Amino acid sequence: MSSKTVSDAPTAPVIFITGATSGFGAATARKFARNGWKVIATGRRSGRLKKLAAEFGSDVVLPLTMDLTDESSIRQAIAAIPAEFSPVTCLFNNGGLALGSSPMPDVDPADWRIMVETNIMGLVTTTLGLLDSLKAAGAGASIINVGSAAGIYAYPGGNVYGASKAFVHHFSTELRCDLAGSDIRVTSFIPGMAKTEFTTVRTHGDAAANEAFYQGVKPILPEDVADIIWFVANIPPHLNINVLELMPIIQVPTIPTILRDKPQT
Repeated sequence: MSSKTVSDAPTAPVIFITGATSGFGAATARKFARNGWKVIATGRRSGRLKKLAAEFGSDVVLPLTMDLTDESSIRQAIAAIPAEFSPVTCLFNNGGLALGSSPMPDVDPADWRIMVETNIMGLVTTTLGLLDSLKAAGAGASIINVGSAAGIYAYPGGNVYGASKAFVHHFSTELRCDLAGSDIRVTSFIPGMAKTEFTTVRTHGDAAANEAFYQGVKPILPEDVADIIWFVANIPPHLNINVLELMPIIQVPTIPTILRDKPQT
């Protein structure tokens, strides 16, 4: 049995990361850049991308401004990948967001549309746009899609966010079937409670709410995820991690809630 990993390749492998401007994406970009990979870092905040590229050099990190809600933006970014950053060995579909946390019907349909366009259509368009490059990379190529525990365990106010992440999981398993016989591995990565800018975005910019949400607990950190993505992308090429669900030890998936009738008085 071969023990070779992707990082043993004679030329530097390339990872394409969506949502590389913060959280899981930024930490993963730094992890891979420090350890011999080339990184295509994408996101909407070009200033952060340029700062990341300056940290490692333009020969290691390629910053590409890309909006997951805009199909033409995704296609233009992929078309702009130079030969030095081809083929793509790993696609880390990390970009995504939640907007709002109120239960139905007290919701803003505009928030729903943004979540669907970002979490579903942005991921699908990016994946389809890079499949040929991943196939060209050959043995060891991988797609890692970031879902969420919210896509498995429903909760009040999760509604379309949870549904969009359930889609990511099932799309991953369907993609795995469609790519059977190729060298491309597909992983559905399902994280639980993690401290990033997630709640700030979800509350439309309430940084205090973001900090309050994580008080008194030790959640998943971006660096924890970066270590896991590194492991998934670098296991021997004949292996595929189908599903990886991760929670901090303080988060426990519990039995469904039971609403009982109140005693008559």
